[in-house]
Amino acid sequence: MADEGYSSTAWESTDNPDSNTNQTPPYGLFQPNNPSLIHESATAPALSPLPVKSTSPPPRSSSDSLGQLSTSRWRDSVTLPIERKDTLSTIPSDGISLVEPSFDENVLRVLCELDCGVPLLLDRIKQSMVSCREASVFFKKRAVLEEEYGKSLQKLARGTSEVYSMNDGKAGSFVNAWQSSMKIHEVMAENRIRFAQRLNEMSDELASLAKEVDKNRKQTKELATRYERALQESELNMEKSKSRLDTSSEELERVLLQKEGESLKDGGLQPKNQGGVAGKRVLGKAVAKGGLLLKGKNPGNIQRQEDDVRTRVSNASDLYRKALTDTQAMRQEYFNFQLPRILRALKECADEIDLGTQYHLTRYAFLFESIVLSDGSTLVPVSPEDGIGLKSTIESIDNRADFKIYMQNYAYARGGAAPRGPRREGPAEEGFLPPLPTHGVGAYSANPPVGNGHNSQIPDRGRPTFGVDLAEQMARDNVELPMILEKCCVAIEKYGLHSQGIYRISGMARKVASLKERLDKDMDSVNLDSEEWISDINNVTSVLKLWFRELPDPLLTSTLHQGFVEAAKIDNDRLRHIRLHERVNDLPDPNYATLKYFMGHLHKIAEYEPDNSMSIQNLAIVFGPTLFGQMITGNGSIGHGNGGMADTPFQNKALETILEHYSDIFVDETAEGGV
Repeated sequence: MADEGYSSTAWESTDNPDSNTNQTPPYGLFQPNNPSLIHESATAPALSPLPVKSTSPPPRSSSDSLGQLSTSRWRDSVTLPIERKDTLSTIPSDGISLVEPSFDENVLRVLCELDCGVPLLLDRIKQSMVSCREASVFFKKRAVLEEEYGKSLQKLARGTSEVYSMNDGKAGSFVNAWQSSMKIHEVMAENRIRFAQRLNEMSDELASLAKEVDKNRKQTKELATRYERALQESELNMEKSKSRLDTSSEELERVLLQKEGESLKDGGLQPKNQGGVAGKRVLGKAVAKGGLLLKGKNPGNIQRQEDDVRTRVSNASDLYRKALTDTQAMRQEYFNFQLPRILRALKECADEIDLGTQYHLTRYAFLFESIVLSDGSTLVPVSPEDGIGLKSTIESIDNRADFKIYMQNYAYARGGAAPRGPRREGPAEEGFLPPLPTHGVGAYSANPPVGNGHNSQIPDRGRPTFGVDLAEQMARDNVELPMILEKCCVAIEKYGLHSQGIYRISGMARKVASLKERLDKDMDSVNLDSEEWISDINNVTSVLKLWFRELPDPLLTSTLHQGFVEAAKIDNDRLRHIRLHERVNDLPDPNYATLKYFMGHLHKIAEYEPDNSMSIQNLAIVFGPTLFGQMITGNGSIGHGNGGMADTPFQNKALETILEHYSDIFVDETAEGGV
């Protein structure tokens, strides 16, 4: 359609005596600001010109195919006055604009001038869709890698932390640094998982964008194809009408020649491009070969034939003019209105997918930069509030202090065991030498050894607390709580909440014995805030456990021991809680007050389980035998209550249940009493 052109001349007049020989100017190319008219010929019935409606879009510019189609054989008695203007240059102010003000009209103008505007944009959108889909696939694959990396790192960090807590690894500053480093890895893993989620979202959005643009592209392409096909069918119909008009005109010329009495042998029609007698002879010979169609006709028949042919010529001319008018209107409608709309829609699709792809790529770059910066700030925090970072965490390991604590705990744990190696001391008659004086004790102990001579200097106020009945010492001191309990718990909560294995790890035997003696002689003179005791808070916890063990009657009393054990054996959690609550209420007032205060202290210790690794279950295991006490059985051996070692699991279960329901047993009861 775009490769054809209409460079026409007017219909040439024939030898019809009733017609004038007027020739119209050439119907050439459309040029901007160069209006031309197709004039009406006098050889056909007169028709009024069809003006272009004011509401129709302006005609097409110089690239309009009307100025390119070849119609050298057009002969028309009537042509249409068409004003030619530059496309989009004179859009009526009161009409609907073809494009939005934000649209680049210069780009649209250039696309309208190109014969390949539609396929150009279709191919461009196809390229953009390929790029968009490639970006979507990249985001999806990158998300899979990031998610796999994040989940693997998270699983590794958590698994390593759990396995280390169950194994017999180093404690002290090393375990703190190790657990902190695992938490740092977990934070980095969570950041990667969130990054993978964002990548999946962007991939899905790009895939949806490509799908939607592809759908719009196909719809617009189908619309453009339908308009082009309709215009081509209209032009084909016009060509057929023109061909029928040419045939009827030639037949009319032959009839007129016969009517004028010219010889078919010598006469002929003049061709349009040659003129003169030569053309008539060619036509005469062609007619003679056809069998001399008009030979032997009488004047009456010739006249009737002429009238009939003239009627056919008139009808063919009308049909041709109508086809020409329809084609002209359709061509103007397509090139001046529909084509700009189609090009605009395609250009908007191309811009949409290009800008969408660029936006998501920019977003990806920002997120990638953010995740790298986040990893960096996690490893090396900018401010101290964010932590100390991985390197500083590892550097915080104090192997010397860890070994000192390990040595102290190891010596205390193995102090009562039979020696495996050679004996150090023995009678002189067996060949043992007196022990050599020790040197360098200060290398392993920050505090100088405290011997009995030092403790013997402390005056004894005659108010012992170890091995004294609970009710007796509370009545003696006129207090609601044992002074040693309150003094030790305050120090432990101040310095030991974050200590690994608090109450589970024992202190140094020498230190524990020294502190016990001081507290027993003059409790008020002992300062548990001094460096001597806060350097290893396990000495204080060991003294407190020793005080509970040395009570003449256990805290939970021998009388109620079996009742606690029987209540702990109940499988139903709610019923077990109720029965143990009843047993707690049965305790004597000094024991109840002491148990309430100490359970609150242990409940606070359990709240810091992530730091000290002491859960309610662990605390129950440590204090179950301690609070129920050890009793002398009938055979003289040491056992736990009436049931011996068999009651130990139930003792632990009883204490665990009391701790779990601390608020229900103690705190809520106080609130109800105040109402």
